[in-house]
Amino acid sequence: MTWHTYKLDEIAQELVLDALKRSKDSLNQSYKMRTTVAFGLERFWGEHVRLLSKDKNEEQQKGWYWHDTWKVFRKTMQDSHIYLPKPLKKGGKPEELKQIAGQFWGSAPIKVGETEVFLTLEDRRIAQAVLTQLCDCLVWWTQRYKP
Repeated sequence: MTWHTYKLDEIAQELVLDALKRSKDSLNQSYKMRTTVAFGLERFWGEHVRLLSKDKNEEQQKGWYWHDTWKVFRKTMQDSHIYLPKPLKKGGKPEELKQIAGQFWGSAPIKVGETEVFLTLEDRRIAQAVLTQLCDCLVWWTQRYKP
């Protein structure tokens, strides 16, 4: 395996600046992201679903920060040939969420173009390590920009 920086600092800075434009209160989510990543990819992914399903605009703004973070992270991992489930725009139905959880756990395929791939344990470990580092970068940039 060769060294790959993934440009996490640049990605994190852009995510923090976008979140700051949307709502300065959403920046506190950076700390929650860093904590949540320890519980697994599926729990990190699920937080945007939970927040976007809320009625309050403030909660939805937080949800968009999580959504955008996952979207950019997913693209970053895809560039390394690790394929992850897509983010949702709104809260999913129970069967849809069950299917996506299966994708995280390697029991359900992830559609990539015309093919289907399964997330392996090694891929999950790599993705979680990269996501942890991305969240560390988010916290660092949050501390620089938070009013």
